[in-house]
Amino acid sequence: MRDAQNIRDVAELNIDMMGFNFWPKSKRYVNMISSQAGIVPDYSQERLCEIANNSGSPRYAFPKRVKRVGVFVDEMPQTIVTRVYNYSLDYIQLHGDETPTLIDNLRSTLVPDIVPEIKFIKAFGISTAADFAACEAFEGKADLLLFDYKTTGRGGSGKHFDWSLLDAYHGSTPFLLSGGIGPDDAEEISRISHPLFAGVDVNSRFETEPAMKDVEKLRGFVERIRHHNTMGNL
Repeated sequence: MRDAQNIRDVAELNIDMMGFNFWPKSKRYVNMISSQAGIVPDYSQERLCEIANNSGSPRYAFPKRVKRVGVFVDEMPQTIVTRVYNYSLDYIQLHGDETPTLIDNLRSTLVPDIVPEIKFIKAFGISTAADFAACEAFEGKADLLLFDYKTTGRGGSGKHFDWSLLDAYHGSTPFLLSGGIGPDDAEEISRISHPLFAGVDVNSRFETEPAMKDVEKLRGFVERIRHHNTMGNL
């Protein structure tokens, strides 16, 4: 997400999380605003307005229940900490070759003084059952895992991996399902019965352009997913 009004509109849907992409090579990259003060960290638009107005008003005026997720790819720890502060992030999603040690270091920096309840999502590309072995090192480190289509590069592929492979995941950390999920996938998602399946991550197939979401498409999808959940299928 990047456009202020689009953020507000999507936040009104029955969603749990909203993502902000801080990978500079992404077409959805969220820029900081220069503080023009040398060593002073740059700001997000909302943080800059908050400082200027000293208003303490709710950020972007969207429901507090919507958690903010910052997406990073092999980023420097100090950059991640700056983004966490400026964007009031609730989750840090690591989408590169990050190690469990990085999570330990970030957690010790942020907890308890900056963000006492910060949580971590670690993404993994999946193409075979053997790919789940890499998750073991993050047990007790990551709060959620994210399983995506495995590619040779970075960034989303817009493709599904074989979801039947989820039966081969025997870890104890809950996971999100990602990878080219679109409006027509709600029924198939409802048939996934893994006990640690926590939710779905959607993006490009709900966009009108990079970082702009089709609110009505999202609304219909969320309603179908929530309906299946209520019926006990998810």
